[in-house]
Amino acid sequence: MDFSFDDDHVAIADAVDRVCADFDDSYWAERDQRHEFPWSFYAAMAEGGWLGVAIPEEYGGGGRGITECAIVLNRVAASGAAMNGSSALHLTMFGLNPVVKFGNDRLKETFLPRAATGDLHIAFGVTEPDAGTDTSRISTRAIGDGNGGFVVRGRKIWTSKALESEVCLLLARTDDANPDDPRRRFDGLSLFLVDLDPAFCDIAPIPKLGRNAVASCEVAYDDLPVEGWRLVGERGRGFQQILHGLNPERILLAAMACGIGEAALRRAVGYAQERIVVDRPIGANQAIAHPLAQAHMQLTAAGLTWRDAAWRYDQGLECGEQANTAKYLAAESSFFAADQAIQTHGGLGYASEYHVERYWREARLQRLAPVSQEMTCNFIAQQVLGLPRSY
Repeated sequence: MDFSFDDDHVAIADAVDRVCADFDDSYWAERDQRHEFPWSFYAAMAEGGWLGVAIPEEYGGGGRGITECAIVLNRVAASGAAMNGSSALHLTMFGLNPVVKFGNDRLKETFLPRAATGDLHIAFGVTEPDAGTDTSRISTRAIGDGNGGFVVRGRKIWTSKALESEVCLLLARTDDANPDDPRRRFDGLSLFLVDLDPAFCDIAPIPKLGRNAVASCEVAYDDLPVEGWRLVGERGRGFQQILHGLNPERILLAAMACGIGEAALRRAVGYAQERIVVDRPIGANQAIAHPLAQAHMQLTAAGLTWRDAAWRYDQGLECGEQANTAKYLAAESSFFAADQAIQTHGGLGYASEYHVERYWREARLQRLAPVSQEMTCNFIAQQVLGLPRSY
């Protein structure tokens, strides 16, 4: 058992750090304040080949695994980019994994090479206003058009990057679920890679607390035509196909969260060393030092969990427990670190110029999305401990 990075992993982290060094906290604060997508950062990462790190080599990608993806996104978040930087990348980097696993040749040949170069921006459309976490209740429908294609009608929310994206990986109902068997309530959902055509899609950003450089949108689909070859995998098995992407998503979010915590802790430690009160640095006081030490320990532990989960996924091993544990612990440790960073700065922690309030806003999101801490606990309680289902 080896929890250290190998030489390739160290080289990846160092190379990403060098790219991120050109985009400081002021760059990210300005993007967040202006609600402006970080185009120059995205272009620099695309030029370095990092967008295609996990896309198969036959489609122009690097052919690496979730471990390498997680390292890239962790270093981006740790640079001070936080979620604004990592969210700008991760859907292109790993969002097409269901297409890699289940897509037909035409889908792969059309879209994967463009994603590998960073030319293709991808959104993800699952959540709906009246369904929330219960995906079985989604009502967006893809209705057969009689010619082998479909017409999509419905509404999605929290569709990140919809403003910038050309395509969206969309989950819609093609067939009714079996009402007599609650174990099959997810049947009848199908996955599509659809165009976000403005003639049929009304996209509106949702005003929100943070991560404002990457908009989260409500998208209304008004008879959007979808060709038959845009169906990903088997009709009616879309939810099962998305499940293959849930563990990787949790691993990536855990790596990002730990990066945010690292950035916040770095700021807090620097301030605690420099700020002099009563003729000594405030970091000499245990009331300041101990919470920061605790934050460091928690982030270190969470970092080991996402690395373990990523390794298991790349080895083809079961990793549901590890991925969910990593997501939970990383979200908690990231928020604790960011909150302590504000506390260490005192009143100045509330000021934008010190950046820790931005880290705090983005760390808070980790406890909500893409799945709440409570639902993560439900998974562990039911699937790992064997306790009865509570809902």
